[in-house]
Amino acid sequence: MREVKLKLENMHCDACVRRVTMTLEKTGAKVDEVRVGSARVHAPDTVDDPAILEALNKAGYPATVEAIRA
Repeated sequence: MREVKLKLENMHCDACVRRVTMTLEKTGAKVDEVRVGSARVHAPDTVDDPAILEALNKAGYPATVEAIRA
């Protein structure tokens, strides 16, 4: 697994945090932390970063990868 740090847009409240958390979990990533504006997950090698970004974008929270640590 690798650690992926994300920068998220359009997050303003705890409801956004819950929605982002559920979206990330559906991709197969292990959610470590979600805050307004950022998230940290552990993604198995079978989960592509573009799939995570696409899922977040579809949920209304465009994201960019800030860092990846193996």
